[in-house]
Amino acid sequence: MYYVYILASARNGTFYVGVTNDILRRIHEHREGLIPGFTKKYGIKMLAYYEIHDSIEAAILREKSIKRWTRQKKMHAIEAMNPDWHDLYASLHA
Repeated sequence: MYYVYILASARNGTFYVGVTNDILRRIHEHREGLIPGFTKKYGIKMLAYYEIHDSIEAAILREKSIKRWTRQKKMHAIEAMNPDWHDLYASLHA
């Protein structure tokens, strides 16, 4: 499985869109600041949204598509999946 995800610094905060084959590991890396760059610099740690894909090709195409979305469209996608803007990271451990 492959995941496309949106991290946020806070509700309506700064967004980051990424793709991974191990969402638990990757989000942990973001949360702990283990990855230098954009998410570490801006404190973007909350998993606000994710999708599951069967192939890396599909996941990368979707990631590229989401990155082109307007901020408003990203917010609508987050609120459709996660209306209360909970950090979804904990729910992945369930």
